[in-house]
Amino acid sequence: MIAPRILYFGTPVALLSTLQEDGSPNLTPLSSAWALDDRLVLGLGMLGQGLENLRRTREAVVNLPSASLWPQVERLAPTTGRFPVPDTKRAMGYQHEPRKFERAGLTPLPSDTVSPPRVAECPLQLEAVLLAAHIATPTPESSSDFVIAELRVTRVHAHEHVTVPDTHHVDVTQWQPLLYVFRHYVGTGPGLGRNFRAET
Repeated sequence: MIAPRILYFGTPVALLSTLQEDGSPNLTPLSSAWALDDRLVLGLGMLGQGLENLRRTREAVVNLPSASLWPQVERLAPTTGRFPVPDTKRAMGYQHEPRKFERAGLTPLPSDTVSPPRVAECPLQLEAVLLAAHIATPTPESSSDFVIAELRVTRVHAHEHVTVPDTHHVDVTQWQPLLYVFRHYVGTGPGLGRNFRAET
């Protein structure tokens, strides 16, 4: 019997678009997200700039990349919009990057209902507003170094090729989400690559 410390047993990857204090965009890769009706629940590290921006502006876009975008996501993985980089993150190999879209080779698009931009290349883009943010309860085994954020979706954008023609439905035969499984990127087929922090 094993008890893994990191429970990334298979969740979708998302890119969280937020705005810095100077109005420039920030992109935060995350792998803790789930949705129900018009609500999104995200897990965000307390040391990340994405959380700070979200708390300040209460607006974001949750962009869902397809499996083919894993290299762009991984280019963002070791970066942070926070400056200076917190010592804990620096020790893990993170670097400050103020131009996330450019680093990843992604394109910002204007949003309809919120200020942060969407990611043009992501087949699904969910504009959202923050409703609440809760610091995770610490346990004897771990500290509470992350926040659970609840957002309400205000607008959904979908690429035409992943939708059923003449409907508002996603075509599940065409939508190929990028998944994060124990720090490895996978699609609906063979593994695609590994995160810079993967231990296997």
